[in-house]
Amino acid sequence: MGWHVFLMVWCGVTGAVALVGYARVLAGTTRAQRTVRTTGRIERVDEPRHGSSPKYGISVVVSFQDPATGQEFTVTNDGERGDRINAAWTGREIAVHYPRGRPDAYRFANDPSKGGRGLGWPTFALVLCYAGAVTDAAIDRGWPWALVGFCGPLALSGIWYLPGNVRDRNRRIDALAAMASVPGRVVAVLKSVTVDADGCTATRLVPVVAFTTLDGRAVTAYCESGLSDPAGSRGRDVTVHYAPDDPAVFVLDVEAERRSWYWDIAVNVVGVLIVATAAVAGVVAL
Repeated sequence: MGWHVFLMVWCGVTGAVALVGYARVLAGTTRAQRTVRTTGRIERVDEPRHGSSPKYGISVVVSFQDPATGQEFTVTNDGERGDRINAAWTGREIAVHYPRGRPDAYRFANDPSKGGRGLGWPTFALVLCYAGAVTDAAIDRGWPWALVGFCGPLALSGIWYLPGNVRDRNRRIDALAAMASVPGRVVAVLKSVTVDADGCTATRLVPVVAFTTLDGRAVTAYCESGLSDPAGSRGRDVTVHYAPDDPAVFVLDVEAERRSWYWDIAVNVVGVLIVATAAVAGVVAL
């Protein structure tokens, strides 16, 4: 009875949170819906200092206009300012968002189309409510209900989205052949060191590559894959393959990237097959 009471309270609380959240979305009062979203333009890019931390991204100066007042602002991304800017060039457009009337509280997003209505937390609460109900059924009626309740929806969603994911991955693989190639150079290697609760030290190295696109855009970007011996890569000349419509999308090793995307497709397919098999096994065992 203790478990049933706990799970009933769990479902009641999380269900109430979900209802309140969805009601706020319908009323247009969520934080996301009250956020002003505008487009900023990078005016200046500063080259990262070799050996500095990669935490805050590439230092840039951004200008944007407040849609409500028409006032122009010129700001930087120093400190915690939303998304980390991993690739920058003069003239690049990024998203700027802030609370209404508070342009000083600006935050950046790499994707200008990024935004939402605030459905994330209500949906998460609904998932928790559903998980509580399935757990209660599994405790009361047996383990097959856990397989059906958890693996069934995962299998259905996977089957629904898998064709689109495969088509998307295939488009990306085909896009590799359309990438332009230009010479680049590793201008810095950024370093961060973290120590966990057990005293173990972890070091993360992030090379920074600079290249100029065929249309003259000087790009500075983090390069977290495709380089051997990143610690000693500063000053190394490389060949950069980038998407002509978005230089932030680039690779150094086209073949390795193609293989990784093929593996990604295979892993997705195998994952869907596993959860679908588990759901069927649960139905058979009921």
